[in-house]
Amino acid sequence: MTTTQISRREWLRKGFLTFGAMTLVPTEIWSNTVKDAQRNNREFLYQNPVFDEFTPPKFPDLNTVKARLVWNENPYGPSKKAAKAFQEKVFDGNHYSWNSLEELVKKIIKKEGVNEDQIMMGPGSSDLLEKTALVLFQNGGNIISADPSYMSLVSVAKSFGGNWKPIKLTKDYQHDLDAMEAAIDDQTKLVYITNPNNPTATITDAKKLKSFCARVSDKVPVFIDEAYLEFTDEGDTNSMVSLIAEGKNVLISRTFSKIHGMAGLRIGYMLGSTALLEKIQKITRGGMGISGPTIAAASASMDDSEFLADTKQKIMDARIYTTNFLKEMGITPMPSETNFLIFPIKMDGNEFLEKIYAKKIVVRAFTFWDQNWCRVSIGTMEEMKLFTESISTILV
Repeated sequence: MTTTQISRREWLRKGFLTFGAMTLVPTEIWSNTVKDAQRNNREFLYQNPVFDEFTPPKFPDLNTVKARLVWNENPYGPSKKAAKAFQEKVFDGNHYSWNSLEELVKKIIKKEGVNEDQIMMGPGSSDLLEKTALVLFQNGGNIISADPSYMSLVSVAKSFGGNWKPIKLTKDYQHDLDAMEAAIDDQTKLVYITNPNNPTATITDAKKLKSFCARVSDKVPVFIDEAYLEFTDEGDTNSMVSLIAEGKNVLISRTFSKIHGMAGLRIGYMLGSTALLEKIQKITRGGMGISGPTIAAASASMDDSEFLADTKQKIMDARIYTTNFLKEMGITPMPSETNFLIFPIKMDGNEFLEKIYAKKIVVRAFTFWDQNWCRVSIGTMEEMKLFTESISTILV
């Protein structure tokens, strides 16, 4: 072997192809957004009719931070089996990956109990949310979602001239299903529900939600974003996927970014009625944006039940620790069934971010309901202890 050559085994052993390299684009986008807000002296990074996000201080080199608790990433993933499958599949990178994608689709439809024409793949669930908005809101209309809500789908709908009708969560932080149903009119194109919700980390009762979706989807499509579903106490049993088999006009998105720890590898899927998915796929395709190595990693991860269970338990343990610490400080976070927490802070959001970033800990801060909030992703137990040590000196 020459000095310019390296064997397959040696390349895999040394790990020249790393998962970290795949995450550059999202972080660069975020960093550029922060820089733009700072250049223009904007107090808020993003502004919406009912909630805003504070602009953080100069975004640090993420390789130097002590706790990266900003994007709800899984600190334990991807699994070793997924990493091995990814690396090995690189050597087939000269070929298109239709066959392996078809195999993964078959595995997913078996798990979810849907038909082959009721699934659409994509490079992450956010991509599928945005493509749905792109198709449904070409001629305007309105979208109904929670206040606050994950804004990816909503923002695209608004960019096409759609109107957002935000409905404040109930006092126990669930979707106000009655108010959402009452808000539907002849211009409503979609009802969008994130369950568990982001950025609040809270869950809406599955039985009530299923009844709502079954009833309302006869009037207008309902999109249920289940990105964090696997972290909930009841796991997949909280899913609305059975509504698809019942022929309801619903869409459900799932992702490998969270529990599977594959945020930088970009893969997710959307389940829904055949007619609705056909309408979306006439304009845009999802599977074209997924690489063969990512497909292989996702398939391997689905089979690694030990990794998934272990990850969930570690996240729960760190979340319970952080929740208890906050309560001992006299701070009550919203009840979480995800890999993040949100809690009120009694200080300016920019000031809070300045102080915690100075400690090389990155989180997010919002303002809504006349209150400032910190949203912190759940990292390793070590990272969460660094976080609690820091806020014990900041929030005094």
